[in-house]
Amino acid sequence: MSAPEVRVVCVTYHPGPELDEFASSLADATRRPVELVLVDNGTDATVAGDVAARHGAQLLVAGRNLGYGGAANLGAAGSSAPWIVVANPDVVWAAGALDALLDGGLRHPGAGALGPRVLNPDGTTYPSARALPGLGRGIGHALLGRAWPGNPWTSAYLDAERADPDAERTAGWLSGSCLLLRRAAFEQVGGFDDGYFMFFEDVDLGDRLGRAGWSSVFVPSAVVTHAQGTSWRERPEAMIRAHHASAARYLARRYPRWYQWPVRTALRIGLQVRAAIQVRRSQPS
Repeated sequence: MSAPEVRVVCVTYHPGPELDEFASSLADATRRPVELVLVDNGTDATVAGDVAARHGAQLLVAGRNLGYGGAANLGAAGSSAPWIVVANPDVVWAAGALDALLDGGLRHPGAGALGPRVLNPDGTTYPSARALPGLGRGIGHALLGRAWPGNPWTSAYLDAERADPDAERTAGWLSGSCLLLRRAAFEQVGGFDDGYFMFFEDVDLGDRLGRAGWSSVFVPSAVVTHAQGTSWRERPEAMIRAHHASAARYLARRYPRWYQWPVRTALRIGLQVRAAIQVRRSQPS
């Protein structure tokens, strides 16, 4: 049997039937040798164990919730495969999607990360290839993104100014819901920063890959469908607080110098206020 070219790491937390659909669709996503690793962050790995047994996957039980990036790092370790996929369990692969991503990696030898076109369940395209959120873009998007979706800061952040959504192109970062990583690049930058429990670990990785000289490439010929956060829908408050805490960590690290302390403080307070407002809005009236 040929050595695996790709290690596919799927991070799970109390998954449902979507995990079996993920593993089943992976079989049609590539003709290359693949090894599947399920990393379970939850307290009951029964479902993940059953899926692993049915699909010949390796199951790693974290023993505690390591967060998305920490679990992805655990799953990626210990393999010699030149490529790593990190994906959510609520992703469904289209036929040939992983092969299309790998072919993109061959076309772009300087790419450290490659991402597919991510479809919502209704068939619309999710903006999975974005610009890095700097101070101006980040604040404009945070303040106006909901009230005025077409504002220039949100458009720049989502790369909505791109004329051709079908074009293969570079981006500042790619959604971690489904991400192909060149092992050499991933290891060079030290993998995911596991200080991000959830959210922004993919933004941070794209930033660090870029600083190390690697590009992130969007490959729209590779298609997956993502159900978007099945494990968090019943806990919107936890999701909102985690998202804003990660945003504060990321932006603080982009402005680390002593004289930028006022910027860091203003960002932290602003994000805390925004999180409180969104939590209040998420609660039943």
